Amino acid sequence: MTVSIKPGLYEHYKGAMYEVYEVATHSEEETALVVYRPCYGEQALWVRPLAMFTETVEKDGQTLPRFRYTDPLPEGAGLIR
Repeated sequence: MTVSIKPGLYEHYKGAMYEVYEVATHSEEETALVVYRPCYGEQALWVRPLAMFTETVEKDGQTLPRFRYTDPLPEGAGLIR
């Protein structure tokens, strides 16, 4: 099964920005993992289960996406370094 997410800049419901690259597959469990990097701090490469990345959360009585797509990746940002 092919699962994807739109690469680009995403805003976390708490306000931080992230560069999202693609969806990888866990080698043992075959679960879908989002490959992303925060736009702050050390900017280390991270993965998070796709189901968790795309879930909704409750904040101030509102249901919001955990991560919200905002823009395409800046030129050259799609390179995993």
